[in-house]
Amino acid sequence: MTRIEFFFNVEHKLQKVADFSEKAIAKGRRLMILSESADSTAAIEKYLWTYSALSFLPSCRADHPLATDTPVIIDHQVVNDPSIQLLHDDVLINMQCSQPPFFSRFRRLIEIVGIDEEDKAQARLRFKFYRDRGYEIRTFDASGAAL
Repeated sequence: MTRIEFFFNVEHKLQKVADFSEKAIAKGRRLMILSESADSTAAIEKYLWTYSALSFLPSCRADHPLATDTPVIIDHQVVNDPSIQLLHDDVLINMQCSQPPFFSRFRRLIEIVGIDEEDKAQARLRFKFYRDRGYEIRTFDASGAAL
């Protein structure tokens, strides 16, 4: 069963994505980042390539020729485009407002929730969706406060 984790009150969501990406690569894991739109895909991709002057996080889009060999895949179209294949089933970071229809094929699902109320409200709906289907959910408060 997919292990689901929610990280709430994340002030800088792209930084959190980069942190998870760096840890995944260090552990030899594969990561799929499901973004909201073409613009958010581009923003995440740029951030991962430029966030550190001393290192980089190899990433590309799902339809890139090197996607099968790249540890971090970023895409927004995979939900609606059946021609784009899911290349692994290791870790999924959901950056979309709704739950991905294919989340259960992954070993681990990470939901990153910002500090604004709209993001929190949408996350509560996703949390309820997963919980109502019997998934055990772990929660982490990035602000340091107890949940």
